[in-house]
Formats: sequence, C-alpha cells, structure tokens
Amino acid sequence: MTNTLSLLIFTVLLAGGQLLFKKVGLELRAESTGNVWRLLLSPTLYAALTLYGFATLLWIWILSRVPLSRAYPYVALGVVLVPLASLLFFGERVRPVFWLGAGLIVAGIIVTQMDLPKG
Repeated sequence: MTNTLSLLIFTVLLAGGQLLFKKVGLELRAESTGNVWRLLLSPTLYAALTLYGFATLLWIWILSRVPLSRAYPYVALGVVLVPLASLLFFGERVRPVFWLGAGLIVAGIIVTQMDLPKG
C-alpha cells in the first residue's frame, strides 16, 4: 500500500511540474520579447524544478523498494492526468478519442499491477 501511494504521489508531482512548465511557457509567450532572462527570473520555473527534484528523490526511494517493471507503468498515468489538468486549469481542449486512450492506459496499469499466479 505504501508503495502504491508513493507511486501515485510521484505521478502527481510530475504532472504538477508539467502544469507549472506550461504556465512558464505561457508567461514567456506573453512576454513580447520572449526574453530568456525573464524566464530565469520566473518563480514558477523554480517551483516546477523543485517539484521535479522532489519527484526524482521519491522515484529513487521507490525504486529501492519496487521493481522498475512494476513502478514505471505509473509514469503513464501522467499521460492521463496532465491533459485533464490542462483542461481544468488552462481550458485546453481534450479530443473525444482521448477518453479511449486514457481508458486503455488505466487498464494497462491495472493489468501490469496484477499479481497473477505463477504458471
């Protein structure tokens, strides 16, 4: 249970970082000059990098306890979470076919996490 919760927290941290990177991108686009120096002064950029840093440390801790083959499918959950959050926070469109793909990803994660009896 602790491993699963840790994996879910890791996935949410990565998704949160992606949303913050998107916000930085929008801030940069709004800047008429696209000034890179302005980007380096963005607190949002540093918040995103901090989230990624925590996620990396958590990932290392997780991998010390969980086989990579069982942990890595949770990364795919971000492919579902990020577009949903971008819909909510940025008003981005999600195409109808997204729901099919999201369902397949979630089903794949469930299947990869099942403990099947050894044949």
